[in-house]
Amino acid sequence: MASTTEAPRASGKNTLVIILVAVLVLVLAGGGAAFWMLTKQKSSGPATPAVVQAPPPVFFTLEPFTVNLISDDGQRYAHVGITLRLAEAEGEARLTEHMPELRSRILLLLSNKHPEDLISLDGKQKLATEIEAAVDQPFTNGGPANHVAEVLFTEFVVQ
Repeated sequence: MASTTEAPRASGKNTLVIILVAVLVLVLAGGGAAFWMLTKQKSSGPATPAVVQAPPPVFFTLEPFTVNLISDDGQRYAHVGITLRLAEAEGEARLTEHMPELRSRILLLLSNKHPEDLISLDGKQKLATEIEAAVDQPFTNGGPANHVAEVLFTEFVVQ
């Protein structure tokens, strides 16, 4: 009597399980590798971009102005303190050198105002724009502009 023992053949179910296990191992290995690379990058240094340091502002303070205003109802005057924020540091020396002309420009502008022009917020903002335009003008023909970035009022009294 001859006994025949056959080796069991792998069925289609077993092959499917083997393929699924292999795919699962590959997915887990890929996820682990990605996790390792991400944590390695975080520990190697900051991922934030370098902060660009803005240059410090350049302020040019003027002595306060006291001027008579145009008025029909008597003596009215304004006392105004002004600080200019300059776009470049080189402008500071130029403004100091031409201080009498700079003050004259602003005095003429202020003394040509009515008290009603200066009381409202809109009036003050308009005056700041006018002062900026007057100061930006070159002091000499063909000379460099003064590049005022902003006119700041530090004192403002109208009586």
